[in-house]
Amino acid sequence: MKISYIEDFEAWQKEFTFSYPVKVRFSETDLFGHLNNTVPFVYFEQARIEYLKSLGFMQDWVNPSNETIPVVANLQCDFLKQVFFDEDINVFVKANSVGNSSVDIHYLGLNRTGVPVFVGRGTMVQISKTTGKGVAWTDLEKEQLRPTEQLQK
Repeated sequence: MKISYIEDFEAWQKEFTFSYPVKVRFSETDLFGHLNNTVPFVYFEQARIEYLKSLGFMQDWVNPSNETIPVVANLQCDFLKQVFFDEDINVFVKANSVGNSSVDIHYLGLNRTGVPVFVGRGTMVQISKTTGKGVAWTDLEKEQLRPTEQLQK
């Protein structure tokens, strides 16, 4: 399997430590019983929010007095295997790289037998609510987001 943002799939897969379980609902399937192609983006959002909450980010962003908010700048999904109603999918999330005010987040969906069904990536930017411009991560935030393999180098 060749995905442009994944150099070595097995090594890439081993870097995930956070996951969020979802069950495919009937309303998320099409006439053929397949998962609708827009739904993994909703799963990405659910998993991303839970991941960011686990790092302590969402609590600040949802505070009305906080100056910064997260904005998704781009998002993509590559479909690897068909998914059907009532399947259990474990959606994994990780920060792949951290920029000045952005973070490249990667996603991996595995079915209950551990087979990859979709993968994805997207850039999220922390912006100012008043100016709409990017706001740099603090050193602590960068440390919280930094991928595990970068911490070990």
